[in-house]
Amino acid sequence: MFQETPIFSRLVDERGDIPAQVRGEAERIRRDLARVMPWAPVSDLPARTMPDRGRP
Repeated sequence: MFQETPIFSRLVDERGDIPAQVRGEAERIRRDLARVMPWAPVSDLPARTMPDRGRP
């Protein structure tokens, strides 16, 4: 997305490609979670409701 801009290239040179590192970590965490937690399609999950806090 930003690879064509000079400032992005400079930041990558100075700091590393942080967005790519974050994407890699997120994918690693997703794979780890997939091994230990069964995934149900979102449509099968019950609707999330807010608790009643005594408001009229």
